Amino acid sequence: MEILKGHAMKKRSFFLFLILLAAPSFLFSQETDTSIVFQPSNPDLIKRSTYAPPTDAWGFDVMVSNNGFGAGGFFRHEFSDELSGIAMLGISDVKDEGEVEYFDYFGNSIIPGKKNRLLMFPFMFGVQYRLFKDDIMDNFRPYVSGGLGPTMMFVAPYAYYRTVTGPNGETLTFTDEMEFFKSLKYGQAKYTIGGFVAAGAYFGAPHGTLMGLSIRYYFARFPQGIEILNNHSVKSFGGFYITLNVGSFY
Repeated sequence: MEILKGHAMKKRSFFLFLILLAAPSFLFSQETDTSIVFQPSNPDLIKRSTYAPPTDAWGFDVMVSNNGFGAGGFFRHEFSDELSGIAMLGISDVKDEGEVEYFDYFGNSIIPGKKNRLLMFPFMFGVQYRLFKDDIMDNFRPYVSGGLGPTMMFVAPYAYYRTVTGPNGETLTFTDEMEFFKSLKYGQAKYTIGGFVAAGAYFGAPHGTLMGLSIRYYFARFPQGIEILNNHSVKSFGGFYITLNVGSFY
């Protein structure tokens, strides 16, 4: 019996010894886990970032109409997913519906009766409204637009006249076309208020490269009229333009 009691006391002493050894390490680990807290040396290094897509775009226009080719540039700002503001500046040739161009044997062209060549510079401010936003995917974005702004018409002489005396004493008048760049220094500018309406669509990613195609109708009225052909004044100018837009967001 004494041997068994001694053996039991040795066991209890052994377990108590193990508990005493483990207690400090357990207490120490609990203390360090709760006392060490990581903090960055510079709190500004960790920030919450949010993506904001670009809302401004600029680019170029290439225009085609019955009058020939035109070119221009534009700036566009998105107020919302559906409404945008736009500013446009363009240049295009203007012709009279009665013009008929002839070519001589040497390939030189002449338009009988033409008095002036006209260049139109519309500077427009308008709005665009996107159609069917919730019904069509973003890579095809149809819209309608319209606007007003100042329009300059640059009027330059098309031809100059020279008179010679014929063999019988009569006066003969000849018309010669004036070279384009030479005629510009004799030109003058006329101003009015014009406008446009348009319908078109943009293609591709909504906030990357901006590409689109539209049909625009420009209109500008000069109450006093401008002569393109001799003795024929035109008061209303404009027409339909097929316009290709190429630009980029920034």
